[in-house]
Amino acid sequence: MSIDIQIWSDIACPWCFIGKRRFERALEEFPQRDQVKVTWRSFQLDPTLPEHSDRDEIAYLVETKGMPREAVEQMVEQVRLNAEGEGLHYDFPSLVVANSRRAHRVLQAAKRADALDSGSRTDALKESLLSAHFEKGLDTGDRDVLVRLATEAGLDEVAARDALDSEELDRAVEDDIRTAAQLGVRGVPFFVVDEKYGVSGAQPTELFLQVLNTALAEQKPGLITVDGESGDACGPEGCA
Repeated sequence: MSIDIQIWSDIACPWCFIGKRRFERALEEFPQRDQVKVTWRSFQLDPTLPEHSDRDEIAYLVETKGMPREAVEQMVEQVRLNAEGEGLHYDFPSLVVANSRRAHRVLQAAKRADALDSGSRTDALKESLLSAHFEKGLDTGDRDVLVRLATEAGLDEVAARDALDSEELDRAVEDDIRTAAQLGVRGVPFFVVDEKYGVSGAQPTELFLQVLNTALAEQKPGLITVDGESGDACGPEGCA
């Protein structure tokens, strides 16, 4: 018996890192966490981005969202404060705006390697990519940065370099994005639990824990009592 959780996420999404932390806290509180299988799925918030951009995050958001700079600055500050509440330290002034497609290919390579030996490279790489982008000011579109982060997460260096321009892995990225569209996913993070429950956004830890408990309860064998008038029956104290 296991609980299957698919998570659509983009490393360029600040709420995805926050959501990851809140979900992880729910897992820590879930007694049956060893029964939970997590699969990371690719999603791109802005596939039109060039591999590298000279704009800072504020300028990029002002341009793409069409919002006044002051409103964007307030929005970013609110996100930063939410991240601080989860122990994350976002550094928006140092953030390097970059297309995340190449990083998703490397994540797909890590996922395939994990499938062969039940490893945990994908989660480790997802963590380091999010931290690199939002906390460390690293260029997550840069080839050498991606290879270094991937090898530190346990992926073979040759496999990491090959993944950067792999058409096969790019199709895997596209398949994830297409599946998300079929499910009606319009924003990330998005969690699908046992192909039945969809959880949208960086929800509170308590909600993630509630969904996990519900999914577990539904997997346990049990009788379903049919509503209706009580029929005649016998018990320890006699018969009706």
